[in-house]
Amino acid sequence: MLDKIKQMVELKKQADQIKRELDAAVIDVQEVRGIKIAVSGAQNFKSIQIEEQLLTAANKARLEVDLLRSLNAAVAKSQVLAAQKMKSVLPGFPGI
Repeated sequence: MLDKIKQMVELKKQADQIKRELDAAVIDVQEVRGIKIAVSGAQNFKSIQIEEQLLTAANKARLEVDLLRSLNAAVAKSQVLAAQKMKSVLPGFPGI
């Protein structure tokens, strides 16, 4: 029983360390020309930069589609980073 508690405490420490690392990691994504997104490994958006020539009424629909594509790419890359961090700390853990 005591060994299980020690394991749980150690897992909590490792999870907290991973969270700190993911919060500090910033991934820059430029999936679409003219749109740059920065997202943390914890999937918090840090910035969105859109080139000025894209900000016209004529480009509205295209910008919306490109922005969604860029946001989805940024989230996917942050998920990959999170999975890599988890694998390094918890090798062989089911579902990772």
